[in-house]
Amino acid sequence: MTRNGRFAEVEELFGPRLRAAASADTLRIGWEGELARIGPVLAVGEPLSEPAKPGLVRVSIPVTCERGGLTVVLGVDDDDGMVQGMRLAPPAGGAWEPPGYANPKRFAEHEVTIGDGPFAVPGTLTVPRGRGKFPGVVMLSGGGTFDRDETSGANKPFKDLAWGLASRGVAVARFDKVTHVHSEVGSEPGFTMADEYVPHAVAAVRLLQSQPTVDPERVFVLGHSMGGSAAPRVATAEPSVAGLVTLAADALPLSQAVVRVARYIAELTPGPEMQAVIDTITRQAALVESPDLSPATPAADLPFGWPASYWLDLRGYDRVGTAAALDKPLLILQGGRDYQVTVADDLVRWRAGLAGRPNVTIRVYDADDHLFFPGKGPSTPASYESPQHVDPVVIAGIARWLAAS
Repeated sequence: MTRNGRFAEVEELFGPRLRAAASADTLRIGWEGELARIGPVLAVGEPLSEPAKPGLVRVSIPVTCERGGLTVVLGVDDDDGMVQGMRLAPPAGGAWEPPGYANPKRFAEHEVTIGDGPFAVPGTLTVPRGRGKFPGVVMLSGGGTFDRDETSGANKPFKDLAWGLASRGVAVARFDKVTHVHSEVGSEPGFTMADEYVPHAVAAVRLLQSQPTVDPERVFVLGHSMGGSAAPRVATAEPSVAGLVTLAADALPLSQAVVRVARYIAELTPGPEMQAVIDTITRQAALVESPDLSPATPAADLPFGWPASYWLDLRGYDRVGTAAALDKPLLILQGGRDYQVTVADDLVRWRAGLAGRPNVTIRVYDADDHLFFPGKGPSTPASYESPQHVDPVVIAGIARWLAAS
């Protein structure tokens, strides 16, 4: 039905909880945004059903598009068949090949659990071989329901970073986001960006500090995109954090950024469908910025179907000011070809807010996009689909900075 634009009919299949968080407009924006990236649908594969939580069946539907693919993942109630959860995920079975700068002989990996209680998540420690003491980083992925590798199609930029840094003597902790493992938590009333990032990040910092070959006084937080803007919050909550590394950390209010990105994509794929998406996103973003936004505002009326509590929290969070209040070294990295977080709108705010700080290093990699993949010409959503790796210059630069900090 989504293939034919029948989003209202899909919404009729939503259970009450999902309908409160997502509407036909929300579904259309997500679907058409993905198709702008990977092209029109060519084929829809056979659904795969498997048990999920008690009373819930996970149904995965592979979709092949002109320039890539995706998987529609549904959580279906075992009793009434209503859809209780829905997300668009990368295609299954994407082949990731290690980058040339990674040397698996230099490190070991083992699986861990981050946090405790019902919302614990799985993670991976990547630790250099040898006696140490090594510096360490805890990695925070961007906005969305990312796994520990920040998987995007066949690409795994966080695995690139983890293997590349561990090959250079840096211990790394990465973990699946709570919204990836426990998708229902993201639509809970009262849920915030702090809830999404801080508890698990603090738990990962403490776990990494406890490793015998890691220097507990040199554990840093590395965040990408929204993870970068959340990093100052983590360091505020956990004073033992030695410093921060941010990659494409947003500083422009997200309600403004989503409109900017939608307009950029619409220029690449103009048409009435994209104009309708822009109109909806603009209306939703205006509500986020309105004094009328309250905890009672329906999530279905807001961008991404995030609850009003999330947007109220973001609206009150000054990430640059929070970073400026920290007496810790900061490494701020930005891709020059990034259209999601930009030099003109975001990095300029970091420069202004941190001006005069001797322990702040800012670097722009002119050839890199939002995922720090090097290339030429304007960056597009489709460019994320081809297999590639994080720029080796970025890996080397982070490792040198950590070694000197």
